[in-house]
Formats: sequence, structure tokens, C-alpha cells
Amino acid sequence: MLANVPVDLRRCQILGLVGTAFLAAGGETAGALPVRELLTPASPQAALGLVGAYFGVVLLIAAWLLLGRLVRGRGRRPGPRELMAVLVVWSLPLLLAPPLFSRDVYSYLAQGAMADAHMDVYAHGPALLGGPLADEVAPMWRDTGAPYGPVFLGVASALAKASRGELPAGLLGMRLVALLGVALMAAVLPRLARHSGADPAAALWLGALNPLVLLHLVAGAHNDAVMLGLLGLGLVAALGRWPVLGAVLVTLAALVKAPAALGLAAIVVLRVRAGDRPARAVLTAAVTATATTVAATAVTGTGYGWIGALNTPVSSGNWALTSLLGRATGALLERLGSDLAPLAVPVWHALGAVTALAVIGHIWLRLRPRPVYALGLSLAAVAALGPAVRPWYALWGLFLIAAAAPSASVRHRVAAVTGVLALATLPSGGPADVGQAVLALSGGVLALVVLVQAHQTAQAPAAGRTA
Repeated sequence: MLANVPVDLRRCQILGLVGTAFLAAGGETAGALPVRELLTPASPQAALGLVGAYFGVVLLIAAWLLLGRLVRGRGRRPGPRELMAVLVVWSLPLLLAPPLFSRDVYSYLAQGAMADAHMDVYAHGPALLGGPLADEVAPMWRDTGAPYGPVFLGVASALAKASRGELPAGLLGMRLVALLGVALMAAVLPRLARHSGADPAAALWLGALNPLVLLHLVAGAHNDAVMLGLLGLGLVAALGRWPVLGAVLVTLAALVKAPAALGLAAIVVLRVRAGDRPARAVLTAAVTATATTVAATAVTGTGYGWIGALNTPVSSGNWALTSLLGRATGALLERLGSDLAPLAVPVWHALGAVTALAVIGHIWLRLRPRPVYALGLSLAAVAALGPAVRPWYALWGLFLIAAAAPSASVRHRVAAVTGVLALATLPSGGPADVGQAVLALSGGVLALVVLVQAHQTAQAPAAGRTA
């Protein structure tokens, strides 16, 4: 359908803006609302909000795909500045919207309040904090320690102090932090693309205007935005012949979320390519990372409990590949009467970790001359083979793959995955029952009907002039 739609930048901008506006409006009744504002899913307001939210998501995806056609076109193509302006416009309706697609931002605020109160966030969950803020955390995580590093907890603690426990101020603060991360991502993508021989505009389209960025980093305020922004900035610094600064920034990214530590491998490769001896490059990166970790931990005062917290348990219903295989194997063993059934999930998780290491090793052996692309594929492997998966985890690898994709076919495949994942989560962040799935589908189908009708209406005058 989109193949024959006339495209211009303004039309894409308006269509995406309408999409995020409907998403924000639908989120007012169907989003991840504070507990005192939650509506039952069967209520008319929540049902209408869910339809409106999915209507907006499909419009946003359509706008993004049309913009991709414009970026790949043969005529005048939008440059990075124009695309950044589109990103700002699409983001505007989401700034004051409630949290969407996840309740993680409430966990961030509760963990920040705990750190501000000098509680051990790695040994205890938000239940120890108690009070209204802990009540906002999803029940399955109230007794679970924080899996985040001291850099992010330092930011969350500062926000908790500044907002004085006021939920609206805290939510806005967390969204502004996520927006800063997205801004860093958008700023570094063109530079990374030029280094990798890719089109900067195509990199921005896939890596920053991606619906997953808007849905989960902007609307969901996930701290992955900060991790990726710092990671990208560190790679740019290393490319600019500031390897120590690059290693510091990559380490800070890893002290937000641990997967970014893989970026140190890219720093080492870049230094070896610049003429450093391998042993010296590895030693410099290791010493810099260690010093940065010690300094950041001392400043935030959170201690080193985050190392043990890397084993934070995942939800029992997680749909990661290794978790699905583990549950299926466990069910089979139970039917066979085996006592090994409880070991099925841990064994599959271990196999996933070993497979990820093997895949990463293979990637770096083959793609060492292209460290940015190799790092993107490595992070994608970690996300795909890890014990837990969420739609926004795909952004770990997608961000760098967008900057260094070797061909249009790679970008097309990544875009297809994006479209599917953008529809994979309810605005409330909770599991979908049959009724909610029908409502979400209805909203998406309604958006498609509107798009088809708009296309036919736009085609009619052109056909009349031809006749």
C-alpha cells in the first residue's frame, strides 16, 4: 500500500505527529498509569484509550516507513538536520504523556529514593522503601534488587532528591533524562555512519527516528537511552583519537546497564587500527575502565553490589528464546516424571550465554575491520540469546547497526523487525488478554483503513486531471 503513496517531508512529519498525539491521548486511560488512576481494562475509557493508542502506533509506523522512502529516494533527500527536526516534532506529544508500554520508570524512581535514603538497592527491593512510591512498582519487582549500575542510580538518586518524592515531577525528570540520551544518540549517529561508510541520513532514520525509540525510550523513559547515548559518544571520542575519553564514556555507559561493556572491545580495536600495540590497547582500556568504575562507585556511594545484581531473576513468563525453550523442556520432563524439570530453565539460560559468547567471538573474528558494526551485531546477539528480552532491548544492537549497516537489505530486515516489535507490547505494559488483543487489533486496522482512504482520496484528483 505504501509503495504508491506520494511522499514529502511535511506529510511524513504531520502523519507521525498525529500518530504520537493519538498515542499520548490513548495513554491517558490505557497507559502505565499511577495506581490511583488505573482503570479496569474492561472499562469504556480504557478500551477507547487502547484503540486510540494502537491507532496512533500504526500511524507512526506508516509515517516512519514513508520517511524511509524519502531518505532512500533519488530526488532531494532530507539531511540530518531536517530529520532531527522531525524527531523533535514526533516526540512533542509524548513529553507530558503518562508512562507507556512499561512500569519500569516507577522502579527507577523508587530505587533512586532508596539510594537517596542510603538503603542498599542491590540487597533489597522497593518494598523496603514502602509508601506510595513503592506501590507504583510492578508487584513482581517490589522485592527485587536493582540491576543497574551506580551511574544510573546516582542520576535516579539526584532526581529523587530534586522531586522530593512528588510523582509527576519525578516522572518528568526521568523522561527528560531519557530525552537527553536520545539526543546524544541522534547527535552521534551521523558521525558513526560517516566513519563506517554509511549514509548519515539513513542511519538517523533507522537508529533515532525508529518507532521503538519513540515508544520505549521517549514514551517509556527507559534508561537504555542513557546507556546508548554514552556508548555512542564514547565510540565517537575513540574515533576522534581520544581513546582514554572513549573508554571512560563507554565504562560510564556500562555503569548504567552492563551490556555496554562490550563497547570496550571496539575501543581496543580502534586503537590497534590507529597504531597501538594490542597489549597496550587492552591494558589502557582495562586500567581506564577500572579507574572509572572505582571513581563512579565512590561518588555515588552505592557500593559494588551491582556486580552480584547482574544475576537479577527474570519474570517466569518471559518470552526470551532461552526461557521459552527452558519452560518447554521443563514441561516435557515433568510429563516424563523426571526430577530434572526444575533445572531446564537454568540450563537453557546457561546454553544461551555460551552460545552468545561463541557468536560474539565469531562476529569479531570476521568483522574486526568494522568495529562499530561488529559491536552492533554483538549487542543484538546478547539481547536475542539472553535470559530476558523486551522490545526495547532490540535497540542495543539496532542503534549501531543503523550507523554501520553495510547494505540497504540489512536496513530493510532491521526495519521489518522494528515494525513487529513496535506492536508487541500493550500501552499499559501488562500482558494482553483476548479482549485487549482484539481492541489493539481494532485500533491498528482502523489506522490502516484511514491510511487507505486518505491515499485513495489523494489519488482521485490526480486521476481526474489525467482524464
